[in-house]
Amino acid sequence: MFRIPLLVALALCVAFGVGIVSTVSALKATVGFGAIALGPWVAFPDAQTANADPYAKAHRARAGKLLYGGAEGLQFTASIDSDGQKLSSGCTYDITGVTPPARFWTLYATTANDQPMKTDPALPGAINAWTVLRRPDSSFIIHVSPVAQPDNWLAVRRMGAFKLVLTLLDTPTAGSSGLIDLAMPKIVKTGCADA
Repeated sequence: MFRIPLLVALALCVAFGVGIVSTVSALKATVGFGAIALGPWVAFPDAQTANADPYAKAHRARAGKLLYGGAEGLQFTASIDSDGQKLSSGCTYDITGVTPPARFWTLYATTANDQPMKTDPALPGAINAWTVLRRPDSSFIIHVSPVAQPDNWLAVRRMGAFKLVLTLLDTPTAGSSGLIDLAMPKIVKTGCADA
């Protein structure tokens, strides 16, 4: 007598459970479609626009992030270096080159789960267009390392994999369809403490 309702209830629980797990994993896996990769840097220029795909809208709602509008800016993330190796906070990296044209830009590190990396408040946890030391040709070298470095140093904690976030503000890049032709800074591994 209770066999059929019990089987129906079990089937519904399995269906809803599998559906919820697959949806959550899909939202964690991607910000959406339309990613643009420039070397190790990845951006989703349509993620904050009205014509963003449903995955991008759901990801944005789940993360609770307020994204930049098309004319405000564009955020690039990097989880690998220019050789395609995963970024490790036990290693030292040099970010070299120039950024695309922007009125202002910021660079900081996050954990692998996109949470801002907490470092000692006395250490430089972020670098921006006003604080970076430049060469005569306007290029720069930023050392990303858990150990103090001369000149431009972005401090990271030893905690495994991490990501770099480069945000360009008030940039013509955000509304440009020519993103593929942009020159982004390179991320080069210069050494590891455990090697």
